[in-house]
Amino acid sequence: MIDFEEELKKFRPSLDVNEAEDAIYNRDFTDVTDILKELINDEKNKRK
Repeated sequence: MIDFEEELKKFRPSLDVNEAEDAIYNRDFTDVTDILKELINDEKNKRK
């Protein structure tokens, strides 16, 4: 039978995961909010 507590004590995340996490957090991705803001600003500028 697997001793989950013991296995968790041995667990060490791979460096690849940590490096990927840093790369993901440091990127500025466009999301839906950014797109909506741009659309609203475009409409406001058209009306001027």
